[in-house]
Amino acid sequence: MNKHDYALSRRGFCLCCLGGATFAASGGWLTPAEVFAAAKSVVIQFREAAAAAEIKTTTLRGGISALSGSGGNIGVLIGDDGKLLVDAGLTASRPRIEKALADLGQQPIKHLINSHWHFDHTDGNEWLNSEGAMITAHPNSLKHLAVATRVEDWNFDFPPLPKGALPTMVMKSDEETLKHNGQTITLKYYGPAHTDSDISVFFQEANIVQMGDTFWNGVYPFIDYSTGGSIDGQIQAAEANVKMVDDETIVIPGHGEIAGKKDLVAWRDMLVGARENVAKLKKDGRSADDTVAAKPTAEWDPIFGNWAISPALFTRLVYEGV
Repeated sequence: MNKHDYALSRRGFCLCCLGGATFAASGGWLTPAEVFAAAKSVVIQFREAAAAAEIKTTTLRGGISALSGSGGNIGVLIGDDGKLLVDAGLTASRPRIEKALADLGQQPIKHLINSHWHFDHTDGNEWLNSEGAMITAHPNSLKHLAVATRVEDWNFDFPPLPKGALPTMVMKSDEETLKHNGQTITLKYYGPAHTDSDISVFFQEANIVQMGDTFWNGVYPFIDYSTGGSIDGQIQAAEANVKMVDDETIVIPGHGEIAGKKDLVAWRDMLVGARENVAKLKKDGRSADDTVAAKPTAEWDPIFGNWAISPALFTRLVYEGV
């Protein structure tokens, strides 16, 4: 078994099977879009993997748990007001997500918050709404979900979602607060980051924050330039995330294991360092292929480069934005 055989079995992360597609049969590095075109569509791979994925539950504190194994991590707050979820996973995992939720308690599902619009965080919107969940998101999430949206680097056109899958409430400002199950929950918009729709969800009393795909713990990120993301936006979000937390904060990343402040600092430093290295090579006139060959991320590859977004692919994503 090599590292590409893990698929959903490690870190609740679904892109691992794509890592081997990064190098073309001709021996040349592919562009981000070509990587996803070279294999079966990433969207189809996600959904097929989710059909058999095991859902892991991690109990945190303050009535909050995290579910991993179906798309992005799912945060769950339980209590007398009913269950509140952050992100919806993939519909193919519904039976196992339902079981995991039932194991946490018999409270009905009342609220769902989408951290951003990507399908691995919103695919379960429709069934959760059918169970009674009101859906809250940033207006840009609604914008992308309600119309046909293309992600060039995934080589995929997403059709508009049916009405039952769309957010029913959108943020009216860049920061909003709601109360649920004794928690004060602050939603804060990053501005363009991983996409143009990313928000953080901070459970104040529990000192737990869910950051969506502005933070991928221990793996290089995908950056969605098609819908407003950029390496500079990812860095700005990383800086905001470090400032948001203290040494006791529990962090639920979009992908990867539960984390803390030191993990956020390591992530921020990696993004800043990789950008600096790639930008210097590009300024010196290096092509994308030459930049990849120079291995500008070598310092961080042993930690971040062993999963879905390979060092070469991450370098190309950074190169695209500097």
